[in-house]
Amino acid sequence: MSKDYRVLLYYKYQTIQDPETMKDEHLAFTKKIGLRGRILISSNGINGTVSGTIKQTEQYKNYVHSLPGFEDLWFKEDEADDYAHKKMHVRHRDEIVSLKLEDDIDPKESTGKFLKPTEFRKAILDEDTIVLDARNDYEYDLGHFKGAVRPDIQNFRELPDWIRENKEQFMDKKVVMYCTGGIRCEKFSGWMAREGITDQVGQLEGGIDTYGKDLDTKGDLWEGKMYVFDERIAVPINQVAPSVISKDHFDGSSCDRYVNCASPTCNKQVFMSEENEAKYLRGCSAACRKDPMNRYVEEQQLSKEEWESRLNNIGESLYSKVNS
Repeated sequence: MSKDYRVLLYYKYQTIQDPETMKDEHLAFTKKIGLRGRILISSNGINGTVSGTIKQTEQYKNYVHSLPGFEDLWFKEDEADDYAHKKMHVRHRDEIVSLKLEDDIDPKESTGKFLKPTEFRKAILDEDTIVLDARNDYEYDLGHFKGAVRPDIQNFRELPDWIRENKEQFMDKKVVMYCTGGIRCEKFSGWMAREGITDQVGQLEGGIDTYGKDLDTKGDLWEGKMYVFDERIAVPINQVAPSVISKDHFDGSSCDRYVNCASPTCNKQVFMSEENEAKYLRGCSAACRKDPMNRYVEEQQLSKEEWESRLNNIGESLYSKVNS
């Protein structure tokens, strides 16, 4: 049975003469129809993920397709049980995705070869091809393509420096890369070629999201789940042999439940079962569990006595000093 809500993932590199005005008009329209999500608009295009009822998302698609230059914008759709976002945010940015380069890359002029899901699957199975995950490390840890290189980065802007530091493994090799919906790869594949690291660079057209829905691949060769930047956090991709590859932060058991550490000063994303979340007060370390601003303690309205009791159960005390 079809679900009543939809999540739209989309982007397009397209010159926008007045992005500030477009931002204001976009915000007014999305609020009028009750859509929720996060949209970035810049002089070089639009990038967004939004959620709403079928009616709301259809209204939004029609609105965007009515804008000059966006008639062919590709919306990737997922069914959902409810809104995947809490609010609506539309913001003007200098770039819809940034590498913070002095000499920027324009994907409309330079980008890697687009590979259909079946072509990308064939490339993964080629021993002479390097598969690069162009996302952040925490996204990779939840799920990735079999054999993909994991970048040691927490932000896309760090990827060029990481590649330069490790370029020997990529030099003069065939490289294929992937990201969630394709926006990061369109930019980064052009950068790889420009830097002379390789002129044989391909990218998964439509990103992981499209690969998982492809009728031929059915998400095969994907391990774990895909990280998404909304309330769902993790979505399944592999329809052939789904798996959980991530481990619980505390006991090492299979776990793909990502949560933010309860300490606001830490806020690290960690894998944690509901049981261990309660046991360890959602704190990834002793210092985080004892943080006076611990959000789990606040949310659960724990008294100081209950807080101390929970810590005693794991051999800690609220009043002892800890090493972070």
